[in-house]
Amino acid sequence: MPFLPAAIGLITGKDSAAERDVLEHISRRWPAARVEVSHVLVQGPKTVEQVMAALRHLDGLDHVETIIIARGGGSMEDLLPFSDETLARAVFHCRTPVVSAIGHETDTPILDLVADVRASTPTDAAKLVVPDAVAEAQVIATGLSRLRGAITRRVLTEQQRLDDLRSRPVLRDPGGALALQAERLDDLAGRLRRGITRTLEREQDAVGHTIARIRALSPQATLQRGYAILTTDDGRTVTSIEQVEPDEIIVARLMDGDIAAAVVDVEPHDHDPDTEEDA
Repeated sequence: MPFLPAAIGLITGKDSAAERDVLEHISRRWPAARVEVSHVLVQGPKTVEQVMAALRHLDGLDHVETIIIARGGGSMEDLLPFSDETLARAVFHCRTPVVSAIGHETDTPILDLVADVRASTPTDAAKLVVPDAVAEAQVIATGLSRLRGAITRRVLTEQQRLDDLRSRPVLRDPGGALALQAERLDDLAGRLRRGITRTLEREQDAVGHTIARIRALSPQATLQRGYAILTTDDGRTVTSIEQVEPDEIIVARLMDGDIAAAVVDVEPHDHDPDTEEDA
């Protein structure tokens, strides 16, 4: 059975109580429902023929999704057409779902056994084929309320998560972390500069001391203290009296120039052991 059929076929007697009950309850439960009514005789020898013709007609309509066969109560003889084998077979082979609503709850014609759904009364048949709009609206309202509540709770939860994230220092002040690192970088750069400066100063002092020592040992420094460098006329350095002879020309190199002189005499020094030991 479709939950909400596009159109409902109704086979019943014209102006009968069954017709009024079905139409009234369908209209009350689902006002937008569309009903295709086929009026037939519901008792007498032509009942089976007319019901089968109406059944074939409604079953051939594509928009009809449910068919109700309805008749009010009556005697057993009045309900006999609805136990006819030919009608029962036609209902059984019908492609559209059929609701049997014949007589009262205690009446059980064969049609009730072959139909897709048995309704105890025509009123019950109307309740079976369409839902109650008020009840469905309440279900929808309840569902919407629950959905809104769920969405609200989810939004609040996610909002709380966002608030927690925003409250973290790195998000509350994104530049704070950079400022801290920049401050550390400046401190390290300052320490590096000071370290480089101290190292350069130490190295400059060491170089100065080394230069001073080198200068103190240089021939120029010796000359500045009043000493002279003696060389032969051909430029050999004189370090011993054995390298020169009397009347030989020697050159004395002083700080501000050279003096050429002739060797008058060569006298070795007397060796004093005490002096050498003290030296």
